Amino acid sequence: MKGTCILGSGLTGLVHAWHAQKRGEKITLFEASPQTGGVLQSRRIDGYLIDYGANTLSLRSQEVSNLLNELGILEQAIDANLEANLRFIVRGGQLISLPHSPASFLSSSFLSPMGKMRLLLEPFISKGKNHNENVAEFISRRLGQEALTYAGNPFLSGVYAAKPESLSLQYAFPALQELEQTHGSLFKGLLKSKKNPDRLPKTRLLSFPNGMQELTNRITQQLPQESIFLNTRAVRVKRLENHWAVTTKDQSGKEETNTFEQVICTLPAHQLSEIIWDGIDGTEAMEDLIDSTHFPIALVFHGYEKRKIKHPLNGFGFLVPEVENRKILGTLFSSTLFPGRAPQNHALLTTFVGGERQPDLVHLEDIDLHALVKEEHQNLLGTTGEPSFQKIIRWSRAIPLPDHKMGKRKEAAKLLKDQNPGLKFSGSHLCGPPLPNCLQSDII
Repeated sequence: MKGTCILGSGLTGLVHAWHAQKRGEKITLFEASPQTGGVLQSRRIDGYLIDYGANTLSLRSQEVSNLLNELGILEQAIDANLEANLRFIVRGGQLISLPHSPASFLSSSFLSPMGKMRLLLEPFISKGKNHNENVAEFISRRLGQEALTYAGNPFLSGVYAAKPESLSLQYAFPALQELEQTHGSLFKGLLKSKKNPDRLPKTRLLSFPNGMQELTNRITQQLPQESIFLNTRAVRVKRLENHWAVTTKDQSGKEETNTFEQVICTLPAHQLSEIIWDGIDGTEAMEDLIDSTHFPIALVFHGYEKRKIKHPLNGFGFLVPEVENRKILGTLFSSTLFPGRAPQNHALLTTFVGGERQPDLVHLEDIDLHALVKEEHQNLLGTTGEPSFQKIIRWSRAIPLPDHKMGKRKEAAKLLKDQNPGLKFSGSHLCGPPLPNCLQSDII
């Protein structure tokens, strides 16, 4: 009988494998694709370095920092260019800089004078009593409708490719809910939270010289390579008297069954239905565990000679509020963010299309999708001519939403674990998709 079986080698699966190995357990990791890392994939093409999944890691907590240090990864990371502190939204068809200091708040036109006044009233707004609020309700109640329209809406389309109305506050931003309930105000709570010993003095925005895949590659390298089986997917998980039988199928179609003391499943929710769960108690809970909302998203990469872009690209990028009625969610200035992302005198733009707002656009033909993004950039960034580099990556199920169903997923995972000793579930559909969540994800 073997030790611990981990299904899935995304960031969550790799971290669980590393912890299990550290505890002295014999691990076996099964991954259906030809590489570890899940959606964290990086490629260097024609001198451009592109990330197919997350482009950055936002490091805020001392706990995550300590883990990255222990993994030997933090010393390899690179910090974002200081220019990345400047961020833009589209308002009235123009790129408007978001405030980054009290002085810039007063001078910025991202909100009207009335919108700014409403924002400043936040400390005087009473605490909410509805613990099941969605994020839109929370933002409009505490910060005002204009802040929701021109800050909350574009920000959440950039993070989750979703509308704030679709996200649950308690699962998407539990820290904000706690700040309000504990301190009565977000502003007051944020000031006091700066004294939190687990919070770093300053948030760091990180990547790696070879892209975000370097994060998962470095964890993979610390695992016993003979215990990692690529191109091998689980097809059946069967409960036996005091252990678990896992049947897998490799790319040639050959099936093999091995037994384990425990199984940690970190597969995406939508892949759980592809496995036969044999002899487990609480099978009705599996339906709730599988029930996760994902919207499609396309990443469109365009490279230009810098002289063909009017905008200085002096920031992180820009986001588009839904009210602006445009066909993109936003664009990262990738070659501004980190070095080595584009050839000399060229710039790399990473644009997000689709999500909950306009899911059908993801399925456009490549030529039409490139033309759509090119037209938006001509209008907003002043690009001219054709891109010298073009690439599209589509994710049909991009991000598991922390919506009102997330609570049911968590309850289902806990019920299945309690009724089936040795079977455990984890993953972004349970802990939330931000990378720090995946690094810290507990087994439910």
